[in-house]
Amino acid sequence: MILCCGEALIDMLPRETIAGEAAFAPYAGGAVFNTAIALGRLGAPVGFFSGLSTDLFGVQLAETLAASGVETDLCARSDRPTTLAFVRLTNGQASYAFYDENTAGRLLATADLPALPDRVSTLFFGGISLVNEPAAATFEALMAREAAGRVTMLDPNIRPGFIADATVYRARIGRMIALADILKLSDEDLHWLEGPGEIPTLARGLLARGPKLVLVTEGAAGARAITATQDRFCAATPVQVADTVGAGDTFNAGVLAALHEAGALSGSALASLSPETLDAALSLGTRAAAVTVSRPGANPPWADEL
Repeated sequence: MILCCGEALIDMLPRETIAGEAAFAPYAGGAVFNTAIALGRLGAPVGFFSGLSTDLFGVQLAETLAASGVETDLCARSDRPTTLAFVRLTNGQASYAFYDENTAGRLLATADLPALPDRVSTLFFGGISLVNEPAAATFEALMAREAAGRVTMLDPNIRPGFIADATVYRARIGRMIALADILKLSDEDLHWLEGPGEIPTLARGLLARGPKLVLVTEGAAGARAITATQDRFCAATPVQVADTVGAGDTFNAGVLAALHEAGALSGSALASLSPETLDAALSLGTRAAAVTVSRPGANPPWADEL
């Protein structure tokens, strides 16, 4: 099973009532949450771990996960509130007001970490869950605890506007990169972390710090997979874009689902990936992401849609 570890929250999206009044509608979301949903829809065995509230929004999150085949039995449940992100659109650009103090996800502590069953082969980390304490330190501790015995994947999904202390954040991401078997970054993330330079050169610098596989998404161009011996590229599937919400999250799920199907989610297998396995992972990741960007919101495809 692939266990996705990170944030689940409610996006409060602006809507209008039938009376013409401004309102907000609650939608389940969060980068790691979206990856878990996409994995479940693609047919991979998947679970989700986070601090999850027992309030009405927490119930909505749990029901949304279950509807896509995602297990939630390892979640740390509490009566603390769910994180809310109110979205404001100005000329099509989104800005956010986060309500995250004392929430079930934000206050996740190391005492809440579960013992993982043997069927968990892979752990996925990322998103804004790696920004704020104490949850950020808790997820890092889980990764450090499990990295020696299970495959780990990291997608920091960097949002500079959410980072209050870039020095602390960079240090945490650096430590987690060293623990990761698979590292995924957007081209923007890569340059934020490593500065200017050619993508393959920067990616190989990151390989030297620990990962066996570095994945870089390049927007509408496509995505790249780089190992110690290979540099594979897959062009993006052309689609009419509705929005890009959840594109990277879905790409992550496609890659993990393909690697799972190929029996490649082990340390030894990742160290000797064939060109065919890398190409299949990039293909599923980019094709699944193309479906997501073709429709509004983070709505990943089911396997039969591909």
